[in-house]
Amino acid sequence: MICYRCGEEAGMEAVCPSCGTDLKIFLRAAKMANAYYNDGLEKAGVRNLSGAILSLKSCLKLNKYHIDARNLLGLVYYEMGEVVDALSEWVISKSYQPIENRASRYLEEIQQNPSRLETVNQTIKKYNQALLYCRQDSRDLAIIQLKKVLSLNPKLVKGHQLLALLYLQENKLELAKKTLRNAGKIDTDNTTTLRYLKEVNTRLRESGAAKKPKQDDLISYQSGNETIIMPKRFKESSIGSTLIYIIIGLLVGAAVTSFLIVPNVRKLAKDDARKQLLSANDTITTNEQQIASLQAQVDELQTQVDSAESNSAQIQAKAGVYEQLMNAYASFNAGDIVGAGTALEAVDTAYLNESAQSLYQSLNEQVNAQYLTQLYDEGYAKYHDGDYAEAVTRLKEVVDKDQDYRDGMAAYYLAQAYRRGGDLASAKPYYQYIIDNYPNTERARTAANYVNKEE
Repeated sequence: MICYRCGEEAGMEAVCPSCGTDLKIFLRAAKMANAYYNDGLEKAGVRNLSGAILSLKSCLKLNKYHIDARNLLGLVYYEMGEVVDALSEWVISKSYQPIENRASRYLEEIQQNPSRLETVNQTIKKYNQALLYCRQDSRDLAIIQLKKVLSLNPKLVKGHQLLALLYLQENKLELAKKTLRNAGKIDTDNTTTLRYLKEVNTRLRESGAAKKPKQDDLISYQSGNETIIMPKRFKESSIGSTLIYIIIGLLVGAAVTSFLIVPNVRKLAKDDARKQLLSANDTITTNEQQIASLQAQVDELQTQVDSAESNSAQIQAKAGVYEQLMNAYASFNAGDIVGAGTALEAVDTAYLNESAQSLYQSLNEQVNAQYLTQLYDEGYAKYHDGDYAEAVTRLKEVVDKDQDYRDGMAAYYLAQAYRRGGDLASAKPYYQYIIDNYPNTERARTAANYVNKEE
C-alpha cells in the first residue's frame, strides 16, 4: 500500500514507516473498497450488471486508484451496450496506471476496429434521434429508430427499455414483455426493467380478466350427456327478428367500413409510406457518411503518396547537387578550371549541409579567380583566330559574371566578336556600355563608330 501523505510504500502497516502518518482509517477504506469490488465481481458473474455497477462505483468512491474495479466497471458498461462510458473508464484507468494495465488492451482492440467505432457513432446518433421523436410524440418513428439501434447494438439495455416503454404506451403488451425479457437476459436485476415488467404483467392480467365473462351472468343445464352453458338473458329469436338483425348488422358493417376501416387503411398506407421514406433517408445518410469516410481515407492516402513523391524528388535533387559539387572538385584537382566553374554553376547551395557549403565556398573562391582568367584568355585567343562564335561563348560568360572585367576589355572584345560574326544588333549594347563607362578611350571611339550604324 502507498502512503497517501508521502507517497512511499507502507505495506499493510497501521503507521507509515517513512513519515509516521496514521493509516488506520486509510486501511479500513481500502478494505471496504476491496469488499465492494468483490461484491461487484460476484454480481457481474451472475449478470446482475446494474447491481455490479453500484458496488463498483462505491469501491471507486473509497479508492479511485483501484484499477481492477475501474477496468471491471468498463467491462460491465460495455456488456450493457454503454460503449462510451466503458471507454471513459478505461481511459481514466490507463492514465492512473499506464504500464501493465488491461485497459490498454481493451482500448487497442476497439481503436483497431474502425467499423466498431462507426457502429458506436451510428448507435448514439440514432438513439438521440429516437429520444427526439419521443419528445415530439412521434412514437412510431421512435420505434423504427430504436429497432435500428438494437440491430446495431443488441446489448443496449436502455434501448430495450425505451422500446418497451413505447410499446407499453401503444398498448402492445406482448411486444413490450418480449422486449423487457431481452433486456433481462442482459441485466437480470435491473430495477427499471423489473418495474416496467411488473406494469406490463398487471395490464395483461387486467385485460385477461376483462375478456372472461362473469360467472353470475351464465347459466348451465344438462341436455342428455352434454352440459349447455349460456347467458341468463339469452332467448330464442324469431325468423323475422333474425332477418332484421342481419340487415342491421350489414348496415352497421357498411358504416364501420366507410367511416372507420377505410380512413384507417388510408392512414396506415400514408404512415407506411412515411416510414419507408424515413428509412430511405436514413439509408442515404448512412451511405453518404460511409462515402465521406472512404473519401477521407483516399485523400489521406493520396497525401501520403504525394509526400513520398515530393521527398523522393528532393532526395534526387540533393543527390544531383552533391554530384555536381564532386565533379567540380574533381575538375579543379585535374586542372580543368572551366569544367570546375561550369559544375559549380549547377550547384544549388540550398541542398548543401554545413560542411558541404564550406567546401563549396572554398572551391568557388579558388575557381573564380582562375575561371574568369582562363575564359577570357580562351575567348581572346578565339577572337584573334577568327573563331568568333566560340569567342562569343567564352567572353559572354566572363561578362555575365563580371561586366567590368579587366576595365571592360571583355565587354569590348565580346562586342567585336558579335560584330565580326555578323550579329551587330547583339554587339550594340556592349558598345554602348564601353561608351558610357570608358569615355575618352580608343575603345570608346571605336565603339561609337558602330553603335549607331545600321545593320
